[in-house]
Amino acid sequence: MLLPPLLSVERIQERLFLIFPEGTTSRNYCTREIAAKTVFVMLYIGAIHGTNVWMRPNQVTRMTDTQASQHDENARLSWARDSMRPHRGENRGRWYAVDTREPIRDETLRDGLIPVGAVKERGGLATTSSKPRYALTPGFSSLFDPALEGQILETAIKEWRQANLSAGALARIAIERRGAVAAKTGVPVTFPSGETRRMAAGPSSVISKAVIEEFAPRFLTRPGVVWLSESGNKVVARDDGLAKAIGLTIQPDRNLPDLILVDLGPDVPLIVFVEVVATDGAITVMRKEALLAIAIDAGFRPNHVAFLTAYSNRDHPAFKKTVSSLAWQSFVWFVSEPDHIIMLREGLDGHSVRLSSLMETE
Repeated sequence: MLLPPLLSVERIQERLFLIFPEGTTSRNYCTREIAAKTVFVMLYIGAIHGTNVWMRPNQVTRMTDTQASQHDENARLSWARDSMRPHRGENRGRWYAVDTREPIRDETLRDGLIPVGAVKERGGLATTSSKPRYALTPGFSSLFDPALEGQILETAIKEWRQANLSAGALARIAIERRGAVAAKTGVPVTFPSGETRRMAAGPSSVISKAVIEEFAPRFLTRPGVVWLSESGNKVVARDDGLAKAIGLTIQPDRNLPDLILVDLGPDVPLIVFVEVVATDGAITVMRKEALLAIAIDAGFRPNHVAFLTAYSNRDHPAFKKTVSSLAWQSFVWFVSEPDHIIMLREGLDGHSVRLSSLMETE
């Protein structure tokens, strides 16, 4: 049996970050260290679909640094056989505790690498079977050939993505890439009126641009930008004429949000307060109450005011950090999934809410 050449775990993880850039669904599960070690073990034993060699998650937990450094074929084949046998006594230097096999199985493999076409699961096995069942797909395993470098590697990764990732996944990656470029070079923003401004480079500006150019036309009938601010320059753009027309008084010292949008389509204009979260600063309960007070002072009723927290993507640490503090009866939107929106619906005390009514669509 001819085993594939090996990269170190560190270099495998570097390539995983290249293969699955920002915008990839479940990117964290596909790129973290435990994923790199899982790929390493499958390469180590030759678990590649079509060879009839499969891996069990507990083999990843049993690997050690000492064993991983032994690259000759006999050592690899011998370990592959030994790692399948019941172990008695202590396994010194093992990579992970025994129970780590479950997150490897459920997160790294089933929620991460399998859905994106990087790993195949063996068919015909009972759920409770202890037989090995996971193998790398041939095209994915070839991306870890040490001989691939530079432009050749980039081309191979691009071709693999085109063949294996969905159109939606590729679109999300493209959106994130455009944002990454803009975050370094400055961010031109085109307002609904057609006016263009340039915001300072940075991830917050990229999200603000997407809210104005992508969110607003998708979710508002006649959108307008009343207020736009950014870090270091709290007044980038303010449309006092539009604000006056809808009765909203803008006072920069009043703890205003990153963005104020207005939808002029309804009979009564809808005010949308937006917080852009690159690191922190979501629409929390206290923040929502403070912003609502601004609208009420201007004569708006609560049912004519909306609150939106905008993030780069669902896998971003900023979302995971702040999701538990998001206010009920507010919305969440992601740059990487522009057609979708999350509503944190607030229930009414003493009134039942049926899932069937929540599932009603237009």
